[in-house]
Amino acid sequence: MEGNLMAVTEKRNQNLMHLIKRVHDVVENADIEKHRQSQDHFGILLGNHKEVDIKEIEIAGIHGEWISVNRAHMKKYIILYCHGGGYSTGSSIYARALTTKLATSTSMDVVCFDYRLAPEHPYPAAVEDAMKVWDYLMLLGYGARDIIVAGDSAGGNLALSLVLKLKQENRLIPRGLVLMSPWTDMTLSGKSHVSRAQIDPVLDADYIRKMIINYAQGQNLKDPLVSPLFGDFDGFPSTYIQVGSNEILLNDATMLHKRMLKANVPVKMDVFKGMWHVFQMSPFKTAYEAMDKNAEFIYDICR
Repeated sequence: MEGNLMAVTEKRNQNLMHLIKRVHDVVENADIEKHRQSQDHFGILLGNHKEVDIKEIEIAGIHGEWISVNRAHMKKYIILYCHGGGYSTGSSIYARALTTKLATSTSMDVVCFDYRLAPEHPYPAAVEDAMKVWDYLMLLGYGARDIIVAGDSAGGNLALSLVLKLKQENRLIPRGLVLMSPWTDMTLSGKSHVSRAQIDPVLDADYIRKMIINYAQGQNLKDPLVSPLFGDFDGFPSTYIQVGSNEILLNDATMLHKRMLKANVPVKMDVFKGMWHVFQMSPFKTAYEAMDKNAEFIYDICR
C-alpha cells in the first residue's frame, strides 16, 4: 500500500515538473526584454489575490510595491522581499506569485523592489539598491529588528548579500532571513549542478553561466557579496531555507546550511522531496504548505 502511494506521488511530481518545464519554456526568451515582459504577465496572473492590496512606491528612484492584506494585520514587523531572476530578469510584479502568498500567510506587510538589472547594471548595482531600500525603511521608523528579509533564487543571494553588507558597515542586521531556493555560489561548486542537471525543469547550466556573465563578469566569484556562501556568518540572524530535491541549486542551499551551522547561526532547512526551483510560485498544495512553514518560522522569531 505504502509503495503504491509513493509511486502515485512520484508520478504526480513528474507530471507537475513536465508542466512547469512547459510553462518555463513559454516564459523564457533569448530577447531579455521579452523575457522580462513574459515574467511580468506570469506574475500578474499568479499574483492576483482578492485579499491583498498592492500600492506602487518610489524609493530613491527605485520602483517598488507595498503589499498588504486588506484586513486587520500586524504592522510592527515588515518583510523586505528580494525577487529572483538571475539578477538579469524579474521584478516586483513577477514576484507577486510569492509576495502575495507571504502577505496572506503572515498577515504582515511586504515591500518588494525593482533593483537595477544586469547586464545593463552589473554588480554591485543590486546590492547598492537593496541598501537604499533598507535605509528607506529605517527612515520610515522601522528598526532593524522589525524587518525580516526574504528572497528567492538570485533574490536569496541578494538577501544574504544585504546582511553581509550591513555587517561590513557595522550596522544592525534584520531579525531574520527567509530563503527559497537561494543561489549562493557563483563558482558552481555544488555537486547538484551535475546530479540534478537532467531532472531540474527550470534551470540549466547554460542559463546560469549566462546570468553569471551578465552580473559578475570580471568579478572575483568568491567575493561574499557575489557568492554569499563564502561569507562570514558569525552573528547572522535566525535563518530558514527551503529548497527542492530536484533542483540544480540544491547544494547551494545545503552548503549554506552547513556553513551557517558551523558559525552557530540559528538556521533551519527543509528539503521538499520531488520539488523544483522556487516551486513556491506554483498554485498548488505543496507551495501553500511551504508558505505556511515560512509564516510559522516568522511568527516564532517575532515572539
